[in-house]
Amino acid sequence: MDDLLATLSARGAFDPEAQLPAAPDPWDYMPTPAHRDRAPWATAEMIAAEPALVARVGARVVASGAAAALAAAVLKAAELGEQVVVTGCGTSEHAAMGVAAILRDGWRAAGLPGAGPVSAQAFELALDGPASGLVIGISHEGSTGATIAALDAARARGLRTAVITGSAHSPIGSHADIVLATVEMDRSWCHTVGYVSPLAAATVTAGILAGGTPNPDKLRSRMLAGIDATANGRADAIGRAISAGTHLLVLASGVDRVTAREFALKVEEAAWVPSSVRDLETFLHGHLPATGPDTALVLVLTERGSLEARTTRARQALAAAAVTGIRPAAILGADAAALIPDALTPAGRIVIPEGSTMPGAPASLLGAAGPLQLVTLAVAAARGTNPDPIRRDDPIYLRAAEVADSPVPLGG
Repeated sequence: MDDLLATLSARGAFDPEAQLPAAPDPWDYMPTPAHRDRAPWATAEMIAAEPALVARVGARVVASGAAAALAAAVLKAAELGEQVVVTGCGTSEHAAMGVAAILRDGWRAAGLPGAGPVSAQAFELALDGPASGLVIGISHEGSTGATIAALDAARARGLRTAVITGSAHSPIGSHADIVLATVEMDRSWCHTVGYVSPLAAATVTAGILAGGTPNPDKLRSRMLAGIDATANGRADAIGRAISAGTHLLVLASGVDRVTAREFALKVEEAAWVPSSVRDLETFLHGHLPATGPDTALVLVLTERGSLEARTTRARQALAAAAVTGIRPAAILGADAAALIPDALTPAGRIVIPEGSTMPGAPASLLGAAGPLQLVTLAVAAARGTNPDPIRRDDPIYLRAAEVADSPVPLGG
């Protein structure tokens, strides 16, 4: 954390322990991020704020009773043999994947029958959703049309709905039976707070579902462990390696596939490097011919389950990549790092301590969130990009965003 705070010292006024501002009241769209002509960017401030923030979010949804209400709704669905589906778009889609994984941990700890919660992309869920059960929407700013449509479609079929969002007064708040309001809002459009806030809310909910007493301070400790693991230039080294490539591949297995998807999105938003995600095994089934010395590759492996099988295949994947001229990097849990030789990650590695006091999914997701975000900042620094406006300070990309939300008549 000291390394991150040092990057913010030039501006001096930002307090990472202070509560971030809430959404406008009455609700309105969040304003364009304040323009800065140099680093440190608002994105860096948001990352620095996250350890204290996740603890506040966890405590807030417990104190409001919303986490207990969501845990009860999940339990009811399990008892009725119904589906629980978590949904969102963009960063919130990745958060939805993480929320589903975290709730599955709680589901299994509670001894509930069936496979447990799953995730689905909001647009697709609105068109083809379950016939019964519970749909949980994720939307940081609370105005995503596809996610609102998915909740409305679920309600029309008689399903129960919930949402994890920044403001209970946002548009999506009126489309759900249960609202977990995380309250504090991102000040960068490269949403990092918007990613970790739902993970924090889900972690305490899963703890209640499993019959435990939530401890929000553990959320803070886990975020700090990941951020501290990037110290001494580790994130910068990987960022420079990614910047030197023409494209980025992120490999992952198990719950780390959530981190990989968010990592790829962040690098595209913040640093404009084309990025793709490959399941660890999938990478070795036809994708190698498209790689070479100009390919940047990062392995994410913090999943604790089936570690021997995952690390064995990871070693093979990294060795195969090296033959094509790739210099891989990695974000690893400590146990995985011990089983993957340094020589296989010549572009650098970040090693996150094992989160033994926390279930597997939240330990991996919260532990890896800071590293993926700080490596993204390092890529942006190497390429000279401002991550805050996600390129919408360029009239072309601002217009593209406007067109994406505008009706297009038949015929173009």
